[in-house]
Amino acid sequence: LMTDVAIQVTYQLRRQIMEKINRMPFRYFDGTPHGEVLSLLTNDVDTVSRTLNQSLTQIISSLVTVVGVLVMMISISWQMTLVALLIVPLAMTIVMIIIRQSQKFFRQQQDYLGHVNSHVEETFGGHVIVKAFNGEEKSIRRFDGYNNTLYGAAWKAQFFSSVMMPVMGLIGNLGYVAVVILGGWLAIRRMITVGDIQAFIQYVRSFTRPITQLASASNVLQSTVAAAERVFEMLASEEEPPDIASPVKVEKIEGRVEFRDVIFSYEPGKPVIKGFSARIEPGQRVAIVGPTGAGKTTMVKLLMRFYDVDQGQILIDGHDIREFTRGDLRRLFGMVLQDTWLFNGTVMENIRYGRPSATDEEVIAAAKAAHVDYFIRTLPEGYRFELNEEVTNISQGQKQLLTIARAILSDPPMLILDEATSSVDTHTELLIQEAMGKLMEGRTSFVIAHRLSTIRDADLILVIRDGNIVEQGTHDKLLARSGFYAELYNSQFEVVEAIGAA
Repeated sequence: LMTDVAIQVTYQLRRQIMEKINRMPFRYFDGTPHGEVLSLLTNDVDTVSRTLNQSLTQIISSLVTVVGVLVMMISISWQMTLVALLIVPLAMTIVMIIIRQSQKFFRQQQDYLGHVNSHVEETFGGHVIVKAFNGEEKSIRRFDGYNNTLYGAAWKAQFFSSVMMPVMGLIGNLGYVAVVILGGWLAIRRMITVGDIQAFIQYVRSFTRPITQLASASNVLQSTVAAAERVFEMLASEEEPPDIASPVKVEKIEGRVEFRDVIFSYEPGKPVIKGFSARIEPGQRVAIVGPTGAGKTTMVKLLMRFYDVDQGQILIDGHDIREFTRGDLRRLFGMVLQDTWLFNGTVMENIRYGRPSATDEEVIAAAKAAHVDYFIRTLPEGYRFELNEEVTNISQGQKQLLTIARAILSDPPMLILDEATSSVDTHTELLIQEAMGKLMEGRTSFVIAHRLSTIRDADLILVIRDGNIVEQGTHDKLLARSGFYAELYNSQFEVVEAIGAA
């Protein structure tokens, strides 16, 4: 029975954590290492499960034994039973003192275990960089630091818990002595027989044994409490604000986008976007340029409502984006991110992620449009080729081509391309630009890129500096102004033109 309960609880906790993760705001992922979440799903939930499966059964058995033995003790002598019970509050007081001291170390143990898992996950994911920069020793030193803190917390937790057994043994022996003294006095007065005293002492042993077992299980219980605290803290943490009760439904999106005095900050009092205003007409190709940290990617995150603006509005076809459900809003955009994301599965499954209902023929057509079909067919199993967990069995450029095919397949009314061609060679870039040019026809498109070809073809260029639009216009008009855009162009693109001329 308890095994079934443990399995059900484990199943439900993991499901609730996974559902919770999907409802968490982006700020949670910004500040929480992946290994920490993995530790919640595995170590913490497993700790709770083990306790339910083993220790809880022991606790129930011990409680039933205590009640049964107590009845027999009372039937022999209520006076000696009263003396025997005097050890219980003393034992509980000492146990509570020890638990109070050790509980914080059990919580630290679970927290530090999450840190260890985070470092291992980080090192494994970046093993190529670690080896390329001879960072093995540094990685080991960092791991030793995390492992030492985990060891320290675990040692202190176990030390305090181990004190319980000898203390409970001492208290139990004091109970025996008190019972024997009282029993001798009662026997002298012929109020009880020697045989009753012997039987009572056996019952006292049976009474203290389960209490001692409960004390010995306290370290497991404390570890479980610490794990459960972490799990329930995560489940109780703040979620994304709910969607509006009566969301807007638009049958056809034209693609008119407007930013009205948008202000946004990741941390209170430190705005990243400061009074951002712009109007993009349907079908325009908008290039967003600016130095690193200017707020280009943040603007896109706000547009997708990964974050909500602090002040101002973002409108699509005259509707505030908060009037859409998040699902409906994000279906309006096809995205190709700077950091490509592909999952463990076939090439076909990864492309179809853009539109799960797509047929195989539609997936292949999208791959051809992204000029990746030929490469896929050279793989051992073609579209059925399995990408490994870290997707290290294809190149970075090939990953990006697959994400572009995924965006093409989704056939959205608007596009967001974040450094979409930054990891491919010149020839591949030309093929991608051709495919993207056809894809962007009639669609409002936002391109965050520094490639000259993308910038020149844009209908509108938004030049961002320190969270503000400092200039906007076409490539030629902005160059003619000899402003900040011209400064960027001269510093970054004249080299490209010189190489091309050579």
